[in-house]
Amino acid sequence: MLYALMAAALLASPQSAPITQTPPASQDPVRLEDVVVDARRLEDTTEAYVDEVAAPARRRGLARWKDGMCVGVVNLESGTAQFLADRVSDVARSLGLRAHEPECHPSVLIVATSDGPGFTEAFVAMRPRLFRVGGAGMDRGSAELRDFINEERPVRWWHVSLPVDSETGDPVVRLPGYVGGSAAPNALGSSAQEYAPNTRIHAPSRLNDQTEDILTRVFIIVDVDQLNGASLEQLGDYVAMIAMAQVDPDADTGRFDTILNLFDDPATAPTGLTGWDRAYLEGLYSVDSETHRINQRAQVQAVASAIASAYRGGAAEPEDLEQP
Repeated sequence: MLYALMAAALLASPQSAPITQTPPASQDPVRLEDVVVDARRLEDTTEAYVDEVAAPARRRGLARWKDGMCVGVVNLESGTAQFLADRVSDVARSLGLRAHEPECHPSVLIVATSDGPGFTEAFVAMRPRLFRVGGAGMDRGSAELRDFINEERPVRWWHVSLPVDSETGDPVVRLPGYVGGSAAPNALGSSAQEYAPNTRIHAPSRLNDQTEDILTRVFIIVDVDQLNGASLEQLGDYVAMIAMAQVDPDADTGRFDTILNLFDDPATAPTGLTGWDRAYLEGLYSVDSETHRINQRAQVQAVASAIASAYRGGAAEPEDLEQP
């Protein structure tokens, strides 16, 4: 079970996230509902939001959960832990995924600590291959991992994804020790070719291919001493957003009305997922799974177009953008 929830999160003592009442969100940042009526502005602003938020693995497209995911929460009081697990799972289900079914093995691990950098350094050192797997295009690289460990943040996260053949589910990058086909590791007669990824191209194209990037695990570290009065509801939606999508921790989202602004000022931040947040997740998960973009720029545009087309010309009312 993900190395026994990473040895019970290095045996750290339980912590409880504060639960506070948060005032209504500021109306200064641009709300999605405010730009829906202007088709050109909707197109431009939507693409700007996706550009700012998205943070795929190096040289890869935007990854998403394929069928389902499972949430594990450690070092928090049981009621708080259950709330966070339920909230992430509810958002996942609203996107058509299976989530948090009985006896599942955590693929999203949320850990609370009172020492974010110190804990994270020990956490990564414990099983470094869980963070840098060794396959090309599965994470954002060594420099970003150092930032994940060292940067002072209330919440930090690390995504691991895998480029796969959408027809077979097999990896399309070489993984340490992976043997393709029916050959077993160390089997007699195994050839070097069986250790390399094999993909059959059914319909060659310069615009699309049958490769897709799927999320395989996400580590989320919550520093309870830096939450700065954020409510449990706000924290739950913030965590849900970064659990479902590869979000840039350095994104400058101040001009958008998004839960990602939570720690700029929790007192004026949104109370939960906003229209932008819901639209981004819905756009990411609604892009045709049979049409996988070779060019990352084109994929960003595809997600932005999916958002815009859903809400252009009053196709959806503002209340349709509310959190589930």
